[in-house]
Amino acid sequence: MTANTWILMLASLLAFFVGGADAAPSGGTHVSISEFTFRPAVVSIAAGDTVTWVNDDAEEHTVTATDRSYTSPGLEAAETFSHRFTAPGTYRYFCALHPHMTATVVVQ
Repeated sequence: MTANTWILMLASLLAFFVGGADAAPSGGTHVSISEFTFRPAVVSIAAGDTVTWVNDDAEEHTVTATDRSYTSPGLEAAETFSHRFTAPGTYRYFCALHPHMTATVVVQ
């Protein structure tokens, strides 16, 4: 297995044990934070799906909705944040520590 596969597996386990409204179910959509970029920059999901972000950078990053409807704490290397999107729409987000980092979740 690759390092990213291990990180995603650990992220799923962490979400399972931590629980909460933003916990990611297994099989959700994953976004990597790598080289000061969200990858992929655009993800399309169905309403009710969860997106999990994994910080694959050495630097701290956040996942912050442009309308501030959700935000992560500062994510250190290998830490994750998950959010469930319940309504259709286009959700833009950025890193509050590095505002040039932007991306989009499209919920259908």
